[in-house]
Amino acid sequence: MALSQINFEFDDASQKKEGKDSSMPKNVPIQKSKRGRKSLKEMGLDAGLIEIPEDEILFQKQYYSIGDVAAMFKENTSLIRYWEKEFAILKPKKNKKGDRYFRPEDVKNLKMIYHLLRERKYTIDGAKGFLKNNNSAGEKHEMIESLQKIKTFLLELKNNL
Repeated sequence: MALSQINFEFDDASQKKEGKDSSMPKNVPIQKSKRGRKSLKEMGLDAGLIEIPEDEILFQKQYYSIGDVAAMFKENTSLIRYWEKEFAILKPKKNKKGDRYFRPEDVKNLKMIYHLLRERKYTIDGAKGFLKNNNSAGEKHEMIESLQKIKTFLLELKNNL
């Protein structure tokens, strides 16, 4: 009994080797998937779009719920909880049910953490080190914010002339 050899032809594989893929149109650009965190520009947001009230308004309330804080920063509540675990300066009060309530000082600290992570693109460990090594980091952040407010005011004044 003689065995005959069976030949298989794989047209798709031979075409791909030659650079001829008939399934993809030639005019369509291939987009590479980008892994990791999207930049603020890719998400369509600007760094200045977080909606934290001025200090006078912020300190009128004693506590803010985690939902309110997440809405201020336009982030998920799970991210706020994660930042709470990672950064020791965040210590929200919890009631018996376990709901988190942030003091205005916690909101200011979250603003500084947001600035380091989202705007200055620090890693979590880098932001922890920055906060640990720079005791006056809060003062520097407040000074930067006030200078940015002055800059926007002057730019508006220039545009109105």
